[in-house]
Amino acid sequence: MAEPAGARTGARRVLAADDIGRAVTRMAHEVIEANRGLDGVAIVGIEAGGVWLARAIGAAIERIDHAIPVGSIDASLYRDDIGLRPVAPGAVSDLPFPIDGVSVVLVDDVLYTGRTVRAALDALADYGRPRAVQLAVMVDRGHRELPIRPDYVGKNLPTALIEKVTVDADGVVIESTGGSQ
Repeated sequence: MAEPAGARTGARRVLAADDIGRAVTRMAHEVIEANRGLDGVAIVGIEAGGVWLARAIGAAIERIDHAIPVGSIDASLYRDDIGLRPVAPGAVSDLPFPIDGVSVVLVDDVLYTGRTVRAALDALADYGRPRAVQLAVMVDRGHRELPIRPDYVGKNLPTALIEKVTVDADGVVIESTGGSQ
């Protein structure tokens, strides 16, 4: 369960649970519209922060139209910073459907430098060749180091490098870390 805003020093809640719910519903509608329906569309959440969001978007799509495949991918061993910090697999990837020829909506909670998304693209390639890959994120905080841009965004939220952004179903909290993240 998430801590209430202000429970941590310098923490401030910028989105509440209702805001997250509205953003998820909006992104679900955008996925349907951009793909001209749901034929050949699947959702894949990036472990760990993107999995709950992928499931939420999948559930919203099911309420609007019909169910589509939802899976998850662990990209931790595909990161380019393995030598810089300890990295351990966070979870087992779960793609119980083929991705060849499918439009995959890759989902993460926060888009920051783009390195996690790059790693997830590499991990996804080990499972097949999707027709297209689209990116959905709840928060785009800027500070990109790679040329990656989301197709679906819950909230653009410019932040300082010293801030940490935490996203879950209860909302979005920004906390000053006092150093770089």
